Amino acid sequence: MRNPSSVAPTAVVGGRLAAIGRFCFRHRRWVLGFWAVVLVVGVLIGGRVFEGSVAGASSATAEADRGGAVVAAADPAKGAVTAVVDGRPVDDPAVRAAVEKATAEIAALPGVSSAQDAYGSGPAPAPAALRAADGTASLVTVRMADTSTSAQTDAVTHRLAALNGAGGAHVTVGGDLVLQQEVKKQTEKDTRFGEMVTLPLTLIVMVLVFGGLAAASLPVIGAIASIGGALLAMFGFSQIMDIDTSVLPIATVLGLGLSIDYALLMVNRFREERGHGAGIAAAVERTAATAGRTVAFSGLTVAVALSGLFVFTSPVLGAVAAAGVSVVVIAVAAALTLVPALLGFAGSRVKAPTAPVSDEGFFSRTVRRVRKRAVLVALACVALLMAAGAPFLHAEMRSSGAAVLPGSSAGRQVAETIDHRFPQVAAAPITVVVEGGAPVAQAYADEVVAKLPGVSGVRAVTPVSDKVSTVDVLVHGDPQGDAAQQVVDELRADRGGLKTYVTGGAATVVDFKDELMSRGPWALGLVAVGTLVLLFLMTGSVVMPVKALLMNLLSLGASLGALTLVFQDGWFSGLLGFSPTGGLETFLPVLVFAFAFGLSMDYEVFLLARIKELHQRGHSCTRAVELGVQRSGRIITSAALLMVIVFAGFAAGDMLMVKQMGIALAVAVAVDATLVRCLLVPAAMTLFGEFNWWAPAPLKRLHRRFGLSEHVELPSLEQSAIPAPRVVTDTEEPAGEPAAKGLVKA
Repeated sequence: MRNPSSVAPTAVVGGRLAAIGRFCFRHRRWVLGFWAVVLVVGVLIGGRVFEGSVAGASSATAEADRGGAVVAAADPAKGAVTAVVDGRPVDDPAVRAAVEKATAEIAALPGVSSAQDAYGSGPAPAPAALRAADGTASLVTVRMADTSTSAQTDAVTHRLAALNGAGGAHVTVGGDLVLQQEVKKQTEKDTRFGEMVTLPLTLIVMVLVFGGLAAASLPVIGAIASIGGALLAMFGFSQIMDIDTSVLPIATVLGLGLSIDYALLMVNRFREERGHGAGIAAAVERTAATAGRTVAFSGLTVAVALSGLFVFTSPVLGAVAAAGVSVVVIAVAAALTLVPALLGFAGSRVKAPTAPVSDEGFFSRTVRRVRKRAVLVALACVALLMAAGAPFLHAEMRSSGAAVLPGSSAGRQVAETIDHRFPQVAAAPITVVVEGGAPVAQAYADEVVAKLPGVSGVRAVTPVSDKVSTVDVLVHGDPQGDAAQQVVDELRADRGGLKTYVTGGAATVVDFKDELMSRGPWALGLVAVGTLVLLFLMTGSVVMPVKALLMNLLSLGASLGALTLVFQDGWFSGLLGFSPTGGLETFLPVLVFAFAFGLSMDYEVFLLARIKELHQRGHSCTRAVELGVQRSGRIITSAALLMVIVFAGFAAGDMLMVKQMGIALAVAVAVDATLVRCLLVPAAMTLFGEFNWWAPAPLKRLHRRFGLSEHVELPSLEQSAIPAPRVVTDTEEPAGEPAAKGLVKA
């Protein structure tokens, strides 16, 4: 162990990221205080974002949503609370007396527009429609005024729930207003559950990775702080735009996963620098200059992938893009500022390796085996990934409605009961909103709608106001299937000279498909071009960015294929605790594409940064790949394992959409970090050889001038052999610290 006073001063590392690292180390108390405030404010204020979220944000361009807005503007009620009274004959005197009393009391409550039961009290629908065909169940429907409050809705819900047991009947309370509240509550519950499950598990894994609690706890602390920042950011967005409830867990899971990954990378590099003899301050500075650049570049690639969602007009996708990019920024900020500050406090307790990372191990041996059979491995990987993605070719899109909630949900139970036992009250597969009175709408229904071959009948023409009416259209077969979607297209092609809006579940699917076809290529092009440009600026090659793009698409296909098999075809549905709906939520494949593509590029940056550095140092392409995979394989695998734990934790929740997203991203990360990074990338780079680094001469000159280098030339540490890290105080500054050669890049 050397005397610090006898060592020549170490030069200060240049660059903005190194300067940020120095600043955060020297002012660590202020930095830690700032993030503590962010966490507290985020939890206290940002936690209210669930209350202000919207269950099913509507689009101003989709016809189905515009039709819904026309009805909402004409209808004095904003929604309904519905109770199913089941288990006793409808005309049982005790049941009837209890229901009629409750209906009368509810009708007098503030905020109630109307209350209707099966005994004739209240306006339409006719009492017969509120009776089940077997005579053992009835409905009580309460329409809430447009000006009603949540408290008034709760009062109605509680009064209806109080009917349970009256005359021996069983009462379940639901309706669209109850469904919306249940979606919010279940989403918040699943998000909290995911956080509570994943954080302890990731801590355990990181203890195994780092061999100590001090190093393992830092990424978890950084992730917790970033959650506060993410909540605060989403709360801010909710004040200026509608944030769909489904956006919140998606943004949270992304922020949590990235925060852990980025902090893991920073702490791992810090340990390596300490292992090479750097003191705490110098190790923080050098970590910020090297791993910090990788984190910043990785965050940029993920943000580019998410930015493709801004192309779509869907408010859900736009909100996901805004929230997603913001949590990426917060995750990067936490890694570049909070982690250096935490290392200033706990750096002396972080165990440092006593020897450099070995160039021989499992990953290097795997690469050599792959190199011997590069063609066979590449073809096998491509074939396997294409086969895994094939099920997505028969994927069906669905607007799941109440099915997104677990089967135990009262709102879902009521919705399913109405669908099966009260067909005259159930939502029609297609509803045409007509700007005209009931006679005009009836003529349209008789002359246009009823004559279409896919229509099985017109259930009802209902006046909403003097100027707006609705036509409920029944179809043959699947209410959201191809035949129903064909009817939607036909109704929009022939509007009978009227101003109409075709709405309903089938219309929602058609609208989303149309947007996907019209704007999807632009979104894909934006993501592809942005990714290609970023990777070119990093590598100076036009070959590697194209290869990376194609490989990412293959791993993405495998993820979507698995999603189809599980959630559409029902594989492992019993194990995962859900009932298949026969398709995938409409916007889910787009979200999976953006998130999985960004995360795949995350690991691509980790690996290519190491390979490029080694190639720049003079290693051949094959040797650079071998060493790059060996030196980065452990950290990439660890990061992927942590990310899979995060996604699996959220997939363990009960909300179907969150479960679908969690499974899809877990599969995407697992496939990418194993099959793609350990087998396909080495095989492809072996086949291309030095051509991997090719670019036309003009682009080479462009890269020399504007390229973004992941490799940072660090001042040499003066120590030539490192038996063990020396003891350095927490307050020691960069000047006057021992050093070592043979750095290993994070």
